[in-house]
Amino acid sequence: MSKREASQQNDIGPVQTEGSQLAPPLPEIPPAGQIFPIPPDNITVEDIRKAAVTLQRYKNGKANLESRIIEDEEWYKLNHWGVIRRQNQSKNPGENRPEPTSAWLFNSILNKHADAMDNYPEPNVLPRERSDEPDAEALSSILPVIMEHNRFEQTYSDNWWEKLKHGTAAYGVFWNNELDGGMGDIDITAIDLLNIFWQPGITDIQKSRNLFIIDLKDKDIVEAEYPHLKDKLAANAYEVKQYIHDDAIDTSDKVVIVDWYYKVKTPSGRTLLHYVKFTGEHLLFASENMPEYAGIGWYDHGMYPVIFDNLFPEKGSPVGFGYVAITKDPQLYIDKLGQNILENAMMATKPRYFAGQNTGVNEEEFLDWSKPIVHVEGSINEERLRPIGVTPLDGVYVNVLQMKINELKETSANRDFSQGGTSSGVTAAAAIAALQESGSKSSRDMISAAYRSYTQINYLCIELIRQFYDEARAFRIVGGGVGAYGFIDYSNKNLRGILPQEAQDLLISDSPVSSRRPIFDISIRAQKRNPYSRMSQNELAKQLYSMGFFDPARAEQSLCALELMEFEGKESVVGQISRGQTLLAANGELKEQLDKLSAAVKQLLSRVSGAGMPPIAGPNREGNAKPEAGRVPPDEKPAAKSIPDENPDEM
Repeated sequence: MSKREASQQNDIGPVQTEGSQLAPPLPEIPPAGQIFPIPPDNITVEDIRKAAVTLQRYKNGKANLESRIIEDEEWYKLNHWGVIRRQNQSKNPGENRPEPTSAWLFNSILNKHADAMDNYPEPNVLPRERSDEPDAEALSSILPVIMEHNRFEQTYSDNWWEKLKHGTAAYGVFWNNELDGGMGDIDITAIDLLNIFWQPGITDIQKSRNLFIIDLKDKDIVEAEYPHLKDKLAANAYEVKQYIHDDAIDTSDKVVIVDWYYKVKTPSGRTLLHYVKFTGEHLLFASENMPEYAGIGWYDHGMYPVIFDNLFPEKGSPVGFGYVAITKDPQLYIDKLGQNILENAMMATKPRYFAGQNTGVNEEEFLDWSKPIVHVEGSINEERLRPIGVTPLDGVYVNVLQMKINELKETSANRDFSQGGTSSGVTAAAAIAALQESGSKSSRDMISAAYRSYTQINYLCIELIRQFYDEARAFRIVGGGVGAYGFIDYSNKNLRGILPQEAQDLLISDSPVSSRRPIFDISIRAQKRNPYSRMSQNELAKQLYSMGFFDPARAEQSLCALELMEFEGKESVVGQISRGQTLLAANGELKEQLDKLSAAVKQLLSRVSGAGMPPIAGPNREGNAKPEAGRVPPDEKPAAKSIPDENPDEM
């Protein structure tokens, strides 16, 4: 059974929790000889029926949100004239007015999305205890690899579109047993807001008593996966809201698969997360009915594996609203004013005439511009045909149109400077850069909120590693140099602490029990993809170098100046300068010791020469050592003696 699920829950037995810990306590250890009580069938068909009623109630409470999401999608696709016609019930069949679709709203969303992807996040895991530093360093290298395996950059991009359009991006962090050749791995997916349901009135998704995620699957695929359901699957009782597509989508051969997560509390106060999968009244899987999960829950972390990333929060709801909701009103009047201006221009450029009943003009030839001659009866004068005058619009209406365009830009914080444009009088590069940086405050705020959600995603990934990485896995990690990489084997050996059965064995053997589980903090940094950001960072490095910040002799002044500065990579610069200062100090101490030794040697030599001792040989001008008095240089042989010793044995 795959563990890649969505979240769902039921109002029947689960107890609502006011909060959950990222690293929950270990499962309770029963007394010696006692096991967890596991009822044979905690989840029955009757429970499924009650869960279906709860799901329908949650769905009814979310109806307005679903209608808004579908309508916002039409505005994003520039199909808002169809929305306007539906709101006005119908379009007059006799009308043939222009329907301009200016893309000011779309352009605003496009620029915000570009800002988000220019600051794609990257996790940095920090230990809370010194002994956890190796695992924190390993996780900092492993988490980006897991994200890459999940193609998370594409998921992140897709969800940013959803966040900007509808106000909320939903991420699911599951364990999928089918990944990695059947070994299983973390599966991070985007969840459509139309397919997830929670308890109405809550603001934190983790406080929902039940959480449901539904999915449409082909009937024959479900029957192949669950052969006992063949010819038993009927039409679903749940109406799944659909977006308005250009293509006709037939869902008659689909069945709704419901993933249901719910939370229960144990007598000791620990929160357990359980999971049920069902379709109709057919139970496909229930973790409470499985002995290995009944007492510890489906995921050890005890939280719904869903993260909501909101743009503009809304009171009394876990989701927010997006840019379409706040900019579609000015966009509507921009297009309506544009409609009237264009209509006036079309009327002025296509003249019409008043004609009497007996004008004597051949109307067919008059309307056919391909015919050079138009026949008339009688005399030709202006009284027989009179042009219908079209009064041109005053320039004030064009100004009103421009005001609505500026309103949309201001409302969406999408001024010209944020798109690289400039106004008259601003030509200096530094001034333009300062205006662009000032104009990106709203983007930085949105990106910071996305980083907080990304932090929670990484926490869930660490908890899944802690629970499921029993076997060591190999990861290719990026090295320090350009193009360099290395390999690391990692498992949950140092993360999981003491498991219940292991703790029971230790209790029986009178060994000391320690259930400490390493806890980590996560900081998020942005990958520098923006060319301007990289350029400014490089320019700052050159300025610091030219001002002598890296001169070890000026390290103290440089560190004082850096203390007042704030920029990315500051810690690395401070570390380099501090190391240079330390090396300079060590070099000074060595030089001082060398000078003292030199002085001591000179003093010793002077004493030796004053006592009448032969001086120690020193180098001559040619660089060779001078021979001492009475000694023969090694490269010269002594002269032969002319008179032999009379008694060579005497010494």
